[in-house]
Amino acid sequence: MTKNLSLLRPIQAPRGLTGEIVARLTADIMSGKLLPGSRLPTEQEMIAATGVSRTVIREAVAALRADKLVVSRQGIGTFVAEKVRRPFRVEFDEHSTLRDVLNVMELRTGVEVEGAGLAAERATPAQIKKITERFDAIQAAIDAGANAVEEDFAFHCAIAEATNNQQFKGFLEYLGSVVIPRQTVWGSTAPLLSRNNLTLFQREHAKILAAIRTHDVQKARAAMHAHLGNSRDRHQKLAAELGIK
Repeated sequence: MTKNLSLLRPIQAPRGLTGEIVARLTADIMSGKLLPGSRLPTEQEMIAATGVSRTVIREAVAALRADKLVVSRQGIGTFVAEKVRRPFRVEFDEHSTLRDVLNVMELRTGVEVEGAGLAAERATPAQIKKITERFDAIQAAIDAGANAVEEDFAFHCAIAEATNNQQFKGFLEYLGSVVIPRQTVWGSTAPLLSRNNLTLFQREHAKILAAIRTHDVQKARAAMHAHLGNSRDRHQKLAAELGIK
């Protein structure tokens, strides 16, 4: 039996025992620790390793079976499905590269440029007020000497919300604030980003906000495209100067 499976650790999780078992088995399947066609640990092995009940294990396996990640063979055991459809995921960790982050920025550009246009077309007065408040919060953070990562992300989320299409906001919330490169790429070295760079970001935000306020769809799209493109270029340049790949 494979000893380094995520599953085979005692459970200490707030999401619920069944949910935790499902999450761990799914992670082991998606990462390739459990290969297609391989047998899952037996019920007894999983119970002994995790300290949960037989009922929890059976509920977790049933959930994986419903997701078509595993198949059960009577009298033999439960096996990883031969063809596992891997769900879309964007993950950042300490091993992520600048290229990983810039690739996600390209993905964001495809979504957020259209989102800015839809926001300009559909935003209500209340939504425009919210975007304005998020813009002001960025400026306040910059003035206070902060990097304004969370405020920046909230500004983009407010624009996504103003599309009145929940999928846009859901997409950004799924990615999370790690898509703001000055957090993901630089981490503790973020102070290397000058106040001048943050001021440039904010000027670009101002153009996006102005276009949405006047319901100018084309200008909103162009402003968002320019903002994300300029951000990508600035981070590539700074990374090259610092020797970061």
